[in-house]
Amino acid sequence: MTNRLLGYQSGQGFLYELSGTSKLLFFILVSVAVMTSYDTRLLVLLSLASLLLFHKAGIKWKDVSFVFIFVALFALLNILTIYLFAPQYGVDLYQSKTLLLDGPGAYDLTLEELFYLFNVLVKYLSTLPLAVIFLQTTHPSQFASSLNQLGLPYRFAYAVSLTLRYIPDLQEDFGTIRKAQEARGLELSKKASLMTRIKGNIQIITPLIFSSLERIDTISTAMALRRFGRYQKRSWYQSTAWSGRDTVVVFISLALVIIAIGLFYVNGGRFYNPF
Repeated sequence: MTNRLLGYQSGQGFLYELSGTSKLLFFILVSVAVMTSYDTRLLVLLSLASLLLFHKAGIKWKDVSFVFIFVALFALLNILTIYLFAPQYGVDLYQSKTLLLDGPGAYDLTLEELFYLFNVLVKYLSTLPLAVIFLQTTHPSQFASSLNQLGLPYRFAYAVSLTLRYIPDLQEDFGTIRKAQEARGLELSKKASLMTRIKGNIQIITPLIFSSLERIDTISTAMALRRFGRYQKRSWYQSTAWSGRDTVVVFISLALVIIAIGLFYVNGGRFYNPF
Protein backbone atom coordinates (compact mmCIF):
# COMPACT_ATOMS: atom_id res chain seq x y z
CA MET A 1 0.00 0.00 0.00
CA THR A 2 1.35 3.41 -0.93
CA ASN A 3 1.56 6.37 1.39
CA ARG A 4 -1.46 8.58 1.03
CA LEU A 5 -0.86 12.08 -0.18
CA LEU A 6 -2.69 14.80 1.77
CA GLY A 7 -5.36 12.42 2.97
CA TYR A 8 -7.03 12.52 6.34
CA GLN A 9 -5.02 10.76 9.03
CA SER A 10 -6.73 9.96 12.31
CA GLY A 11 -4.99 11.20 15.42
CA GLN A 12 -5.38 12.73 18.84
CA GLY A 13 -4.82 16.22 20.10
CA PHE A 14 -6.20 19.72 20.16
CA LEU A 15 -6.32 20.14 16.38
CA TYR A 16 -8.26 16.90 15.86
CA GLU A 17 -10.89 17.89 18.43
CA LEU A 18 -11.70 21.25 16.84
CA SER A 19 -14.73 21.67 14.62
CA GLY A 20 -14.04 21.60 10.92
CA THR A 21 -15.86 24.92 10.60
CA SER A 22 -13.51 26.72 13.01
CA LYS A 23 -10.44 25.21 11.33
CA LEU A 24 -11.70 26.26 7.93
CA LEU A 25 -12.46 29.80 9.12
CA PHE A 26 -9.04 30.03 10.77
CA PHE A 27 -7.28 28.94 7.58
CA ILE A 28 -9.28 31.33 5.38
CA LEU A 29 -8.87 34.35 7.69
CA VAL A 30 -5.16 33.78 8.27
CA SER A 31 -4.65 33.35 4.52
CA VAL A 32 -6.43 36.68 3.97
CA ALA A 33 -4.13 38.34 6.53
CA VAL A 34 -1.05 36.85 4.86
CA MET A 35 -2.14 37.79 1.33
CA THR A 36 -3.01 41.39 2.17
CA SER A 37 0.00 42.24 4.33
CA TYR A 38 3.69 42.57 3.51
CA ASP A 39 4.68 43.37 7.09
CA THR A 40 7.70 41.14 7.67
CA ARG A 41 7.21 41.06 11.42
CA LEU A 42 3.68 39.69 11.09
CA LEU A 43 4.63 37.22 8.36
CA VAL A 44 7.55 35.81 10.32
CA LEU A 45 5.37 35.46 13.42
CA LEU A 46 2.67 33.63 11.44
CA SER A 47 5.21 31.34 9.77
CA LEU A 48 6.70 30.35 13.14
CA ALA A 49 3.22 29.76 14.54
CA SER A 50 2.32 27.62 11.50
CA LEU A 51 5.43 25.49 11.92
CA LEU A 52 4.69 25.09 15.63
CA LEU A 53 1.14 23.94 14.89
CA PHE A 54 2.49 21.54 12.27
CA HIS A 55 4.77 20.04 14.93
CA LYS A 56 1.91 19.81 17.45
CA ALA A 57 -0.30 18.04 14.90
CA GLY A 58 2.09 15.08 14.86
CA ILE A 59 2.01 14.79 11.07
CA LYS A 60 4.69 12.51 9.68
CA TRP A 61 7.12 14.31 7.41
CA LYS A 62 7.34 11.40 4.97
CA ASP A 63 3.59 11.70 4.29
CA VAL A 64 3.76 15.35 3.20
CA SER A 65 7.40 15.85 2.17
CA PHE A 66 6.50 15.70 -1.54
CA VAL A 67 4.03 18.57 -1.13
CA PHE A 68 6.54 20.74 0.72
CA ILE A 69 9.28 20.01 -1.83
CA PHE A 70 6.95 20.72 -4.75
CA VAL A 71 5.78 24.04 -3.25
CA ALA A 72 9.38 24.95 -2.36
CA LEU A 73 10.45 24.44 -5.97
CA PHE A 74 7.47 26.47 -7.18
CA ALA A 75 8.30 29.25 -4.69
CA LEU A 76 11.94 29.35 -5.79
CA LEU A 77 10.84 29.47 -9.42
CA ASN A 78 8.47 32.33 -8.58
CA ILE A 79 11.22 34.25 -6.77
CA LEU A 80 13.63 33.71 -9.65
CA THR A 81 11.02 34.94 -12.14
CA ILE A 82 10.37 38.06 -10.06
CA TYR A 83 14.07 38.85 -9.98
CA LEU A 84 14.51 38.25 -13.71
CA PHE A 85 11.63 40.52 -14.71
CA ALA A 86 11.88 43.11 -11.91
CA PRO A 87 15.39 43.09 -10.43
CA GLN A 88 14.99 46.61 -9.01
CA TYR A 89 11.43 46.32 -7.73
CA GLY A 90 12.58 46.33 -4.12
CA VAL A 91 14.59 49.51 -4.73
CA ASP A 92 11.55 51.28 -6.19
CA LEU A 93 9.31 49.92 -3.45
CA TYR A 94 11.41 50.91 -0.45
CA GLN A 95 12.90 54.04 -2.03
CA SER A 96 16.38 52.95 -1.01
CA LYS A 97 19.32 51.12 -2.58
CA THR A 98 21.92 49.12 -0.66
CA LEU A 99 24.20 47.50 -3.22
CA LEU A 100 25.46 44.04 -2.31
CA LEU A 101 26.77 42.81 -5.64
CA ASP A 102 27.36 44.72 -8.83
CA GLY A 103 25.66 42.97 -11.72
CA PRO A 104 25.23 43.48 -15.47
CA GLY A 105 22.77 46.18 -16.47
CA ALA A 106 19.83 46.44 -14.09
CA TYR A 107 20.68 43.16 -12.35
CA ASP A 108 22.46 44.68 -9.37
CA LEU A 109 21.87 42.57 -6.29
CA THR A 110 20.46 44.87 -3.62
CA LEU A 111 19.45 44.33 -0.02
CA GLU A 112 16.03 45.83 -0.76
CA GLU A 113 15.31 43.30 -3.49
CA LEU A 114 16.41 40.41 -1.27
CA PHE A 115 14.20 41.74 1.52
CA TYR A 116 11.18 41.85 -0.79
CA LEU A 117 11.87 38.33 -2.08
CA PHE A 118 12.22 37.15 1.51
CA ASN A 119 8.72 38.47 2.20
CA VAL A 120 7.37 36.54 -0.76
CA LEU A 121 9.03 33.35 0.48
CA VAL A 122 7.71 33.80 4.04
CA LYS A 123 4.17 34.11 2.66
CA TYR A 124 4.42 30.53 1.38
CA LEU A 125 5.84 29.39 4.71
CA SER A 126 2.97 31.06 6.58
CA THR A 127 0.12 29.29 4.79
CA LEU A 128 1.44 25.96 3.49
CA PRO A 129 1.74 24.25 6.92
CA LEU A 130 -1.77 25.46 7.81
CA ALA A 131 -3.19 24.00 4.59
CA VAL A 132 -1.49 20.66 5.25
CA ILE A 133 -2.68 20.64 8.87
CA PHE A 134 -6.26 21.30 7.80
CA LEU A 135 -6.29 18.54 5.20
CA GLN A 136 -4.54 16.00 7.44
CA THR A 137 -6.62 16.61 10.59
CA THR A 138 -10.08 17.16 9.09
CA HIS A 139 -12.23 14.24 7.97
CA PRO A 140 -13.69 14.79 4.47
CA SER A 141 -17.26 14.43 5.77
CA GLN A 142 -16.50 16.89 8.56
CA PHE A 143 -15.03 19.28 6.00
CA ALA A 144 -18.17 18.99 3.88
CA SER A 145 -20.40 19.70 6.87
CA SER A 146 -18.22 22.74 7.64
CA LEU A 147 -18.76 24.12 4.16
CA ASN A 148 -22.50 23.54 4.52
CA GLN A 149 -22.55 25.29 7.91
CA LEU A 150 -20.83 28.28 6.31
CA GLY A 151 -23.76 28.60 3.89
CA LEU A 152 -22.60 26.67 0.82
CA PRO A 153 -25.13 24.28 -0.77
CA TYR A 154 -24.73 20.74 0.54
CA ARG A 155 -24.47 19.40 -3.01
CA PHE A 156 -21.30 21.44 -3.54
CA ALA A 157 -20.02 20.48 -0.08
CA TYR A 158 -20.60 16.81 -0.80
CA ALA A 159 -18.75 17.09 -4.12
CA VAL A 160 -15.73 18.51 -2.26
CA SER A 161 -15.95 15.67 0.25
CA LEU A 162 -15.96 13.05 -2.52
CA THR A 163 -12.97 14.73 -4.15
CA LEU A 164 -10.95 14.65 -0.93
CA ARG A 165 -11.89 11.01 -0.42
CA TYR A 166 -10.97 10.13 -3.98
CA ILE A 167 -7.48 11.70 -4.08
CA PRO A 168 -5.90 9.08 -1.76
CA ASP A 169 -7.69 6.28 -3.62
CA LEU A 170 -6.41 7.67 -6.90
CA GLN A 171 -2.87 7.60 -5.57
CA GLU A 172 -3.36 4.03 -4.38
CA ASP A 173 -4.62 3.00 -7.83
CA PHE A 174 -1.62 4.68 -9.41
CA GLY A 175 0.71 2.69 -7.14
CA THR A 176 -1.11 -0.56 -7.91
CA ILE A 177 -0.95 -0.03 -11.69
CA ARG A 178 2.71 0.98 -11.42
CA LYS A 179 3.60 -2.23 -9.56
CA ALA A 180 1.69 -4.26 -12.17
CA GLN A 181 3.66 -2.56 -14.95
CA GLU A 182 6.95 -3.21 -13.16
CA ALA A 183 5.96 -6.89 -12.76
CA ARG A 184 5.58 -7.02 -16.54
CA GLY A 185 9.14 -5.81 -16.98
CA LEU A 186 8.69 -2.03 -17.27
CA GLU A 187 11.44 -0.40 -15.21
CA LEU A 188 10.12 2.63 -13.34
CA SER A 189 12.50 2.80 -10.40
CA LYS A 190 15.46 5.15 -10.00
CA LYS A 191 17.59 2.65 -11.90
CA ALA A 192 15.91 3.76 -15.15
CA SER A 193 16.66 7.03 -16.91
CA LEU A 194 14.51 10.09 -16.28
CA MET A 195 12.89 9.97 -19.73
CA THR A 196 12.12 6.26 -19.34
CA ARG A 197 10.39 6.90 -16.03
CA ILE A 198 8.42 9.83 -17.49
CA LYS A 199 7.24 7.75 -20.46
CA GLY A 200 6.38 4.83 -18.19
CA ASN A 201 4.35 6.97 -15.81
CA ILE A 202 2.51 8.54 -18.76
CA GLN A 203 1.51 5.03 -19.88
CA ILE A 204 -0.05 4.48 -16.46
CA ILE A 205 -2.32 7.50 -16.87
CA THR A 206 -4.50 5.85 -19.55
CA PRO A 207 -5.74 2.86 -17.48
CA LEU A 208 -5.98 5.18 -14.48
CA ILE A 209 -8.33 7.51 -16.36
CA PHE A 210 -10.59 4.63 -17.44
CA SER A 211 -10.74 3.19 -13.93
CA SER A 212 -11.52 6.66 -12.57
CA LEU A 213 -14.36 7.18 -15.05
CA GLU A 214 -15.80 3.79 -14.15
CA ARG A 215 -15.69 4.64 -10.43
CA ILE A 216 -17.30 8.04 -11.02
CA ASP A 217 -20.12 6.39 -12.96
CA THR A 218 -20.66 3.86 -10.16
CA ILE A 219 -20.82 6.56 -7.49
CA SER A 220 -23.14 8.75 -9.60
CA THR A 221 -25.50 5.83 -10.18
CA ALA A 222 -25.53 4.91 -6.49
CA MET A 223 -26.28 8.51 -5.47
CA ALA A 224 -29.04 8.80 -8.07
CA LEU A 225 -30.65 5.56 -6.84
CA ARG A 226 -30.65 7.00 -3.33
CA ARG A 227 -32.26 10.21 -4.68
CA PHE A 228 -29.41 12.41 -3.56
CA GLY A 229 -30.26 16.11 -3.79
CA ARG A 230 -34.01 15.66 -3.43
CA TYR A 231 -34.31 17.87 -0.36
CA GLN A 232 -33.03 21.39 0.25
CA LYS A 233 -31.24 20.44 3.48
CA ARG A 234 -29.57 17.36 4.86
CA SER A 235 -28.00 16.15 8.08
CA TRP A 236 -24.36 15.05 8.44
CA TYR A 237 -23.19 11.80 9.95
CA GLN A 238 -19.76 13.20 10.82
CA SER A 239 -19.85 16.65 12.36
CA THR A 240 -18.14 18.03 15.46
CA ALA A 241 -20.23 20.21 17.76
CA TRP A 242 -19.09 23.81 18.25
CA SER A 243 -17.21 24.36 21.50
CA GLY A 244 -15.51 27.15 23.42
CA ARG A 245 -12.17 26.22 21.85
CA ASP A 246 -13.63 26.81 18.40
CA THR A 247 -14.76 30.27 19.48
CA VAL A 248 -11.26 31.08 20.74
CA VAL A 249 -9.72 29.90 17.45
CA VAL A 250 -12.07 32.08 15.39
CA PHE A 251 -11.42 35.10 17.62
CA ILE A 252 -7.65 34.61 17.21
CA SER A 253 -8.01 34.49 13.43
CA LEU A 254 -10.18 37.62 13.44
CA ALA A 255 -7.60 39.36 15.65
CA LEU A 256 -4.87 38.51 13.15
CA VAL A 257 -6.90 40.03 10.32
CA ILE A 258 -7.51 43.17 12.38
CA ILE A 259 -3.77 43.39 13.17
CA ALA A 260 -2.94 43.01 9.47
CA ILE A 261 -5.34 45.83 8.60
CA GLY A 262 -4.05 47.97 11.47
CA LEU A 263 -0.50 47.61 10.20
CA PHE A 264 -1.64 49.33 6.99
CA TYR A 265 -2.00 52.53 8.98
CA VAL A 266 1.17 51.98 11.01
CA ASN A 267 3.31 51.36 7.92
CA GLY A 268 1.47 53.79 5.67
CA GLY A 269 0.61 50.96 3.29
CA ARG A 270 0.92 47.21 2.85
CA PHE A 271 4.72 47.14 3.08
CA TYR A 272 6.93 47.34 6.15
CA ASN A 273 9.94 49.48 5.27
CA PRO A 274 12.97 49.02 7.58
CA PHE A 275 15.12 51.13 5.31
